[in-house]
Parts: sequence; structure tokens; C-alpha cells
Amino acid sequence: VRQVPRKKALFFKALLPLVLQMNAEITNDRRRLWELQSQLKKGIKPSAANRLWLIVMAERYKVKRGNISELIKRVDIIPVSLALAQAAEESGWGTSRFAREGNAMFGQWTTTGKGLVPEKREEGKTHKVQAFESLLHSARSYARNLNTHRAYRELRTLRQELRRQGEQVQGMRLAEKLTAYSERGEEYVAALRALIVVNKLRYFDDARLNTDA
Repeated sequence: VRQVPRKKALFFKALLPLVLQMNAEITNDRRRLWELQSQLKKGIKPSAANRLWLIVMAERYKVKRGNISELIKRVDIIPVSLALAQAAEESGWGTSRFAREGNAMFGQWTTTGKGLVPEKREEGKTHKVQAFESLLHSARSYARNLNTHRAYRELRTLRQELRRQGEQVQGMRLAEKLTAYSERGEEYVAALRALIVVNKLRYFDDARLNTDA
């Protein structure tokens, strides 16, 4: 698609439902964690199924078993505006080789898993751009990356603080904590914020999946 407005429209139409699905899944897990934490404070012992689920979640989010407070900090949404801006920036609006051949919308690197070798990879480097079965798998992995990697600890702390203050978790705010996502650092953050402003992505931060079907 050569026309830029149409290209952008198709990109958002394809990615928005996937990001909303990603966040809906995270929200459901987060709600369950809050319920279990409330039960524990009342002295109610979790069921066997819930205990097993907590073990799985602790491993998935790289948290010490039993630390529900830390899980709640990590199991939280990624603002839609931020996810869309990063997908657009990392995939060239879905036109990059990595996006077309590997459903890699967020430019995540791997040294062990399935991936595509960058054409201009420096000699001696072994990283690849991680490939995925589907765009939804790519979105889920992206969220897990931001919610677990030590490089984004400050992002998670800021998000938690916004929650405590009763403020909306917005992409423009969290973007400042993504200097480690790209070698471009502050320039990368500025590019994300420009994408959010120019494309009015902040309005998507209020979007939710329609569950009335």
C-alpha cells in the first residue's frame, strides 16, 4: 500500500484489536491476582487450582513464588497508544521484512529462539529478530518483555505510581522509560511521542474490547 493515510489506517485496523486482546488477557489475570490477595488477607487459603496458577504466573513473570504484590506490579497493561507507536516504529508500519516474514511487530531480539538474521548485523554478533506464529503472539511477547525485563523496571514503577495516584496509565508518560528499548535512546523516545501526537493515539488509551457479542 503506497498511500500513507491508507497504510496507516490498515495498520491500526489490524493491530488495535490484537493490542486490546493482549490487554484484556492481562487485565483478567490482574483481577484474579487482586481477588486472591484479598482472600489471603482475610485468611482464606487459595484452592489447589489457584495455588498452581500462582506458581505458573510467578514463573511466567519471573517473580519469587508467593510474592503477589510484585506480581500485581508486573501483571498490568501496556497503554494502547504506546504499543501502537512502538509497533509502527519497529515494523515500519508493518512493512519491514521482520514483520512480513516473522510477524515481528516490536523488534524483539533473541539469541536462542526462532528468528530472522538482520542483514546489517555487525560481525561477531549473534542476535536475531524473534519470529512469531502470529501477530497476537508477537503482541503478547512484547507485553511480557516490558513487564519482566530489568531494563524496564522504572517503567513498571512509574505505572504503579500512576495507579496509586488514581491517574490514567498513558503512553506519553511511560514512553520516557523506554530509552533502553533502542540504541537510539532519547531519540527513540522522542520518535514514539511524536507518533502518539501526530496520529492522535492517546485517544486509544481508553479503548476496550467489546464483550457484548
